[in-house]
Amino acid sequence: MVSKHVQHVETRIGARVLNRTSRRVSLTEAGAIYLARVRAVLEGLDETEAQIAQTAVVPRGRLRVSVPVWMANPAFTRVVAAYRIRYPEVTLDLDLSSRMVNLVEEGVDVALRATMNLEPGLVARKIREVYFQLVAAPAFLERVGRPMGLPDLNGAPFLAYTPVARDGRITWGQGSSVLTLQFAPVLLSDNETLLMLAAREGMGFAILPHWLVADDLAAGQLEHVLPDLVHATGPLYAVYPERSYLPAKVRSFLDFIVESTCL
Repeated sequence: MVSKHVQHVETRIGARVLNRTSRRVSLTEAGAIYLARVRAVLEGLDETEAQIAQTAVVPRGRLRVSVPVWMANPAFTRVVAAYRIRYPEVTLDLDLSSRMVNLVEEGVDVALRATMNLEPGLVARKIREVYFQLVAAPAFLERVGRPMGLPDLNGAPFLAYTPVARDGRITWGQGSSVLTLQFAPVLLSDNETLLMLAAREGMGFAILPHWLVADDLAAGQLEHVLPDLVHATGPLYAVYPERSYLPAKVRSFLDFIVESTCL
């Protein structure tokens, strides 16, 4: 009976979903994509039926979330901990990496991305603005001198985030208000946490998300440099595969982050 159902599915979609031998059965690439899509549909169906029956829909199960490396910070951790207290039946599976994951193929429920270029075929929900700050260690500033204006930053030691400023060139603003600085990179990395730790050790200036450096700024381990002159913001989006009904675990997580006061 199971084989007949599988054959019916394969006939309907025009692709083989299982590799079958006398000893082993495994998913094909098409089967993995189909399973990821169907699982989300079934979760939504269960919740829809529960809502129609006027019963409470409790977020539960494993929630796979892809987030940038720099979100391994105290502020986001506090959000995650608070979410777990409110929804104890959800197990969070967080993937922190610099690569762009394929949500469907890798079975990821939602990804948080700070970007201006969103992938086609995905739904995006803006979470909030991310503020980026120029920071440096107090000992470093005492050694090289605190900059009084933007010209003082040209040629200064810089901890460069390679996807954005590999050459140390930073440009922000629009139209006639565009400003450009040319730092001298002394460390290059695609890991913002490493750049933050290097800044704390006095290696140079770094431009980092506020969430990542907020506690260090409060503790005096880092200083916010030229806050009125060097500042930038960027949108943080939650992206997920297009579907008409989100599982409760995804919807509750997104709503919780938007409403959170910890960030």
